[in-house]
Amino acid sequence: MSPAGVPGPLDVRVARKRLVNASGQTIEILANIAFRLGPGEVGALIGPSGCGKSTLLRIIAGLDARFEGSVERPPGAVAMVFQEPRLLPWRSVEANIRLVAPGLGKDALDALLASLGLESHRAHFPGELSLGLARRAAIARAFAIDSSLLLLDEPFSSLDGPLALAIQRELAALVAARPLTTLLVTHDIDEAIRLADRIWILSPRPARILDEIALASPRSARTEAAAQSLKARIETLQATLTGRACETGEAGDVQRRR
Repeated sequence: MSPAGVPGPLDVRVARKRLVNASGQTIEILANIAFRLGPGEVGALIGPSGCGKSTLLRIIAGLDARFEGSVERPPGAVAMVFQEPRLLPWRSVEANIRLVAPGLGKDALDALLASLGLESHRAHFPGELSLGLARRAAIARAFAIDSSLLLLDEPFSSLDGPLALAIQRELAALVAARPLTTLLVTHDIDEAIRLADRIWILSPRPARILDEIALASPRSARTEAAAQSLKARIETLQATLTGRACETGEAGDVQRRR
């Protein structure tokens, strides 16, 4: 077990995940997924829409136990930010946060709201918020929990570029200021490069890990030129490995470290 205040690792081994659709057809969603995210690291799973990323995240969160394999989470609570903010519409921003963290002190809450630009919106209800503010409130709610694992399911989807970038920077600052093992799922390569220490590339459904890339430089030291170079490399690698996997049916056997 990790020492107090220090997050533990996340070990994921999903041999298979299947679903039965309304017509009775069995569909394989995930196959031979295995990875480890070290204590305090930020990981990103990137893959095409519909490949099974959100399903995998629900398994990791403990919301779906119907799979073959195992998940070992860091000891402690799990915080999750979904694709939609999922705020209770009859509660204010502050009340939504206090619902999950009733013992959060005033100073801590004030600091959290300030870090996400929500000071003047604490008494507003979700219906009074823009999508960007609602997403900020959902992130604040997740960080209000004394958790050891943070899971983010495409939390910046449907936001325009500048707004998504601003919230990503706020999230990166929050993660840097607090020891937390964090896993993000996204189809946006730029997003993964900005936030992650480690990236896993997933194939089309059934999702398999095609490759793992460790980003050596810290987030604060990544230049735009370096990010674009890495993005081009990932896109080329993604296209090459996905094509090869489709031809051979052995996507899960492609495991090259960077």
